Amino acid sequence: MRIYISAPAMWFKRSAICLASESTMVGPGTRGSTVLEGRDIAYSYPGATKPVFADINLFTKVDEFIAVVGPTGTGKSTLLRVLAQLIPQAAGKVFLDGVEVTRPSPKISLVHQSIATFPWMTALDNVKLVLAGTGMDEQEAVALCKKMLSVVGLQGFEGYYPKEMSGGMRQRVAIARALAASPEVLLLDEPFVHLDELTANEIRKEVYDLVFNPATTLKSAVLVSHNLHEVVQLADRVYIMNSSPAIIVDIVKIDLPRPRTERDSGFLDCVDELYKGLNLKTAKS
Repeated sequence: MRIYISAPAMWFKRSAICLASESTMVGPGTRGSTVLEGRDIAYSYPGATKPVFADINLFTKVDEFIAVVGPTGTGKSTLLRVLAQLIPQAAGKVFLDGVEVTRPSPKISLVHQSIATFPWMTALDNVKLVLAGTGMDEQEAVALCKKMLSVVGLQGFEGYYPKEMSGGMRQRVAIARALAASPEVLLLDEPFVHLDELTANEIRKEVYDLVFNPATTLKSAVLVSHNLHEVVQLADRVYIMNSSPAIIVDIVKIDLPRPRTERDSGFLDCVDELYKGLNLKTAKS
């Protein structure tokens, strides 16, 4: 469990809270072992004359929440699917705990931007779906899924159907389902985009603690988002994609105490730093 100590009430220089222009090459981090790593990743759509993105290098460390941002069309969501090995890359390799990943793995879970719940299934059955075919004992599966629903704040709603739940509750079910697979990495593809702002903000406040709850197996998370305020609220490091084919043009470290709000000193400075990065067309040295 990570313990955050609030900084004294004072104004910091931007360099102390929002560090831009880190090396865009994969390198050692400060939080221990590398968990997920994409090395020299490229992807091309079938029949395309050039890749959507190329030479993508990124990594996550233990207890680290990273984000990927970039203009529409740079392949951010596609990158998540490559990292999950749901689609094959044109070049490069994906590693988990130092071992190459060449097929989908329960250790890497993806939460889609669409709220994917099946209307004819209860919340519990929607979560249990991820365990189908694993051979897990029914009683054990039910206990695990109830635990994950409790982790996301849905204890007591196990028997509810999607039509009886709000959009925020249904997205919590989707997160619980991803967690029930006992993953090491959670990939989040704009998970709040279809929620109203009040609901989205409520879940954002909780998602970091949900991801790194000691009751889960998670080691790190990767978020794709167009909402830069959301990114600063959640991420430890931000990879910025741009150009065509897209590359990593900058990496910004967000070094603000948690929990974070827009009223925090330095919050908007970090948002501004991300906006600057989005205007880059070549990798910042």
